[in-house]
Amino acid sequence: MLRVVSYAYWALICLTCPLFFVGALVVFIVTFPFDRRRVLLHLYSCAWAYFYVSINPMWKVEITGREHLPWRGRAVLVANHASLIDILVLFGLYRPYKWVSKAENFRLPFIGWNMRMNGYVPLVRGDRTSVVKMLAACSRLLKERNPVLFFPEGTRTKDGQLQAFKDGAFELAIEHGAPIIPIAVHGTGNALPKHGVVLREHVKGHVEVLPPLRPDDFDDVSVLRDAARDRIAEALRRQTPASGA
Repeated sequence: MLRVVSYAYWALICLTCPLFFVGALVVFIVTFPFDRRRVLLHLYSCAWAYFYVSINPMWKVEITGREHLPWRGRAVLVANHASLIDILVLFGLYRPYKWVSKAENFRLPFIGWNMRMNGYVPLVRGDRTSVVKMLAACSRLLKERNPVLFFPEGTRTKDGQLQAFKDGAFELAIEHGAPIIPIAVHGTGNALPKHGVVLREHVKGHVEVLPPLRPDDFDDVSVLRDAARDRIAEALRRQTPASGA
């Protein structure tokens, strides 16, 4: 039964993406002259993505701590990454930011085209030249007072355990004096594991935006990086007893 529901769900996404993309194109054309940061297009994209969360009867997602997210200004958002579903639920934050996402996503019809219109940042994993370009693009966005969101683990975890964080996001935060805002995403790995397409049974997810960390309060990149990871790890431990299928 779950397999049938899963295929129906993915079919619905494929059928509705062209319609949502037409709406995104209209928003982009109409707002481009006065919304160069593409905030309105991003908020439309939030509604597009979160629609797929809200219509799934097997998923219940709670989002807390939105008050820690800025509407404008430099900020580096860092979230753990357990599932493809993380992308959908994080759009439920309904706050402006630019994603760093693997380059393959930008080649997807409709979804990838919308990502390009939004000005999100592509990254070819394992390619040093691409990493340099990504960091330069994120540096430019921060100078323009755009928040940027990273998955500092670099890829989705296979076993649900929090992996080591890479330095790039934290180097940018120190360089630009931007606060680090940790985000703990719990429960999504149970909804759709890495390399999986069949949805699992009912899952309760929780996205918790944690208080910001100020770079000036830390001695170097590694200390700031570890502090952000520890914040997320503690939040995940705190959420575990109350979350479940």
